[in-house]
Amino acid sequence: MPLPPGSNRADGGGGRPHRRAVLLGGLGLGGAALAAACSSSGGTTPSPAPTLRAPTPVPGVTDGVFALGVASGDPLPDGVILWTRLAPKPSEGGGMPARDVPVDWQIATDEGFGSVVRAGTQTAQTAFAHSVHVDVRGLEPGREYFYRFRAGTVLSPVGRTRTAAAPGAGPDAAAGSLSFALVSCQDYQNGYWPAYDAIAADRPDLVVHVGDYIYEYDPSSRFPDRRHTTPQTPGLDQLQTLADYRNRYGQYKADPALRAAHLAAPWVVTWDDHEVENNYAGLVDEVGDTGPRHQDPTVFARQRAAAYQAYYEHMPIRAELNPGSPDLRIYRRLSFGSLATMHVMDTRQYRTPTPGRSPSAIGATDLGSDNAGGTMAGAEQERWLRDGLDASRSRWNIIAQQTMMAQLDGQLPIGQGETLTNLDQNDGYRPYRRRILAGMRDSGARNPVVLSGDLHCAWVNDLRVDFDRPETPVVASEFVCTSISSAFFLISDDFVRDNNARLNPHVRYFRGDRRGYTRFRLSADECQADLRVVADISHRDSPVTTDTSWVIEDGRPGAQRA
Repeated sequence: MPLPPGSNRADGGGGRPHRRAVLLGGLGLGGAALAAACSSSGGTTPSPAPTLRAPTPVPGVTDGVFALGVASGDPLPDGVILWTRLAPKPSEGGGMPARDVPVDWQIATDEGFGSVVRAGTQTAQTAFAHSVHVDVRGLEPGREYFYRFRAGTVLSPVGRTRTAAAPGAGPDAAAGSLSFALVSCQDYQNGYWPAYDAIAADRPDLVVHVGDYIYEYDPSSRFPDRRHTTPQTPGLDQLQTLADYRNRYGQYKADPALRAAHLAAPWVVTWDDHEVENNYAGLVDEVGDTGPRHQDPTVFARQRAAAYQAYYEHMPIRAELNPGSPDLRIYRRLSFGSLATMHVMDTRQYRTPTPGRSPSAIGATDLGSDNAGGTMAGAEQERWLRDGLDASRSRWNIIAQQTMMAQLDGQLPIGQGETLTNLDQNDGYRPYRRRILAGMRDSGARNPVVLSGDLHCAWVNDLRVDFDRPETPVVASEFVCTSISSAFFLISDDFVRDNNARLNPHVRYFRGDRRGYTRFRLSADECQADLRVVADISHRDSPVTTDTSWVIEDGRPGAQRA
């Protein structure tokens, strides 16, 4: 049967595609389907419901080809990215024949697909690990949809997604609500992921992941079924080749809890360091690496190119990949009606080297204060953020970035000796942080809220332009989610709390002994954050409860206990 009107193929050969082929493949069929739907009688005659071509067996494509499930992401008022990857052996090279495979897709308003609104065929290219990105357009704003794929005669699981609300008119047009989960840091080897099962049960509008989706370390786990894949060169505690990164993503994404969370809602993702290598900055690999673990910038650029391509291949992200390039722009802005604008940042790709060159990244606070030329985002992205805040008319402005923005100073022993800080965080780039926070203040953007991860513990912080002057106004609130599974590493909760009481009065809440996520609900009047904790990540079915809840009221900077 021929393809239905309004659909086409982005077929390609098995060789290395050029940049234009990648972009066309990412666009999918939504725009063509929309054009067909509006072409009859000046757009007034309804077109027939889209249908799929007849199922056609494909040699080598059998049950299990959708072992990584499906996902969606980067919702717009009229569209969303749909993703899958054909990989019956996801941690062993994928297990697919070395040829491109046509993959059919559908999106409907009901879970039974009785009302299909878009459909088409996309090519899963060998050069991109048989991953598929479809940028579906022509959808209705603020609406729930369901989607699925078919390879040969095999149907994928059904995913749930949701488009963003359409912007309203005028400054008081913010209405409705937005629910989302904030997650980060999911070290596969450290335990199981009950937090993702809880997120799936929440059925949020969105999941926001702020980095460390995979970890690069060698196999070593107390759980026999959680040992990492073995890289091409074991013993380095690093991934270096495209095959290394693909196998590791395949292992992570095959986890049933993570698959469930992707099925439940669209995701907005950004990376931190472990998607490439611990504590890298720009094209500078981990400080302290020597011998075969160390790469000069030229070699590290090739590693970063492999890591970034594997990230693109496995994420439901709207991005423009240039194959073989070590660069991939992923900072972007998403709007959810007049209620919220989300500014999604990348503070790894463009950052200058960490000051001090300490392998542990711990050093004197002066190193961060004196880092006048340092930046975590790069000059272009800094301008992009400020321009977006200046232009925003949203009720809430969400800044999703990676490492904790609030100042975190400490002494060991407490009350004695030199004051130290984590220079890999914003504390290593204090003039940069002052510029970012002053920009939030001076832009007049309403209700800025910063989302962070990285530290494997939960925080609620007041943000000030000058943290050493606690009498100055609060500019924004920060929520740092604890990790999904990665281990806490800050000595002890009591040690951190004692240091906070002495040196960090802007910290409103801290807890480090539990893994989990933070659940948000935005309305026109308030932002509520529930800090959710897992009882024990040693068990897949461990219960998840709310530890504490915080509220930010519209127009009143600073979080308060709910």
